[in-house]
Amino acid sequence: MDLIIRNANLPDGRVGIDIGIKDGKIAALEVALTAKAQKEIDASGYLVSPPFVDAHFHMDATLSLGQPRLNQSGTLLEGIALWGELKPHLTVEAIKERALRYCDLAVARGLLAIRSHVDICDPRLLAVDALLEVRKEVAPYLDLQLVAFPQDGYLRDKGAAKLMETALDRGVDVVGGIPHFERTMVEGKKSVEVLCRIAAERGLRVDMHCDESDDPNSRHIETLTAETVRHGLQDRVTGSHLTSMHSMDNYYVSKLLPLMAEAEMNVVSNPLINITLQGRHDTYPKRRGMTRVPELMDAGVKVAFGHDCVMDPWYSLGSADMLEVASMGLHVAQLTGVEQMKSCFRAVTEIPAAILGLEGYGLEKGCNADLVILQAADPVEALRLKANRLFVIRRGRVISTSAPAEAELNLPGRPKTQNYLFQ
Repeated sequence: MDLIIRNANLPDGRVGIDIGIKDGKIAALEVALTAKAQKEIDASGYLVSPPFVDAHFHMDATLSLGQPRLNQSGTLLEGIALWGELKPHLTVEAIKERALRYCDLAVARGLLAIRSHVDICDPRLLAVDALLEVRKEVAPYLDLQLVAFPQDGYLRDKGAAKLMETALDRGVDVVGGIPHFERTMVEGKKSVEVLCRIAAERGLRVDMHCDESDDPNSRHIETLTAETVRHGLQDRVTGSHLTSMHSMDNYYVSKLLPLMAEAEMNVVSNPLINITLQGRHDTYPKRRGMTRVPELMDAGVKVAFGHDCVMDPWYSLGSADMLEVASMGLHVAQLTGVEQMKSCFRAVTEIPAAILGLEGYGLEKGCNADLVILQAADPVEALRLKANRLFVIRRGRVISTSAPAEAELNLPGRPKTQNYLFQ
């Protein structure tokens, strides 16, 4: 073996497991593995998980906070206006530099796969070219999947249709859209139909900003579901945000959820950004700005949590920490049952990995040796503590380490150290 991780707890409840790694793959998972290795890591009963996966991000805008100015109101519309002001000043070099800095941050957080939307509503396609270069550069240590995203609307922006084709021809992975931002509901519906047809013809996945609104009449998810079935795109289509579902009446949703499950739709909720950008026009009672995460999960729809933004025109906070994202989703969606909390951990690991179609992901023999050792005993404790990533491993190679979190106490009659774990 090249590497053995000893005495690991796994997310599925297995404890005291040794993980043998050879040639970048998991070669063994068993108690008291007798093999020897060039290097061993004692997990000491901490949680070993597959890496975190972010199914919804905007890497072309990340870390641009303050350019050209700060979003003083914190609103979606001011963020869109700021991005419009920034776009003429973008360069390939600047986008690459910010994106690579973010990837460094992601690796340190155990985040080794990201689906990033990239704005194509710029005739120069600078962001597309920049992130295609970044995708190639980070490939040894991070999987970056790109979505061709018509930020200004596929039909609303005069050049978007041609730019979409060009971006896909250059190698962008996924077809994106934003139907609720088109001029009318009718045009929004048409954009969904056209974009799903393009994806079907090209054999690509679809990921749409869909119904990112408080408007209960924004029902483009219905069209997206129907087009998924019509084109045979099952399990290749994702509706992101879907915040309008929090405003829909229960009767309509009772019809919609089974249709989404039948179509094998995927959903990405983005708790941090959703709850800050939605509900802005409410006094009280005030909507939470999320989609119906528990109901979607109960219906059998795959639901992941995404980070969406980090320090950009729309969101001045964020840290690339998917445990922060999952924790916020857990609280806002009221997913506090034991199994529900475990599902929130899966919503930032195995579920988004399935949505992205990542091959070789998981904790089974033959899977890629992509692992994170967390300073926590189990997934719930990891969520509670936003646990330190002690080791981050890519294809069997340690690519990031962090010291355990521990405080030294000076209290009479009390322990000398505190590691925040519940023992």
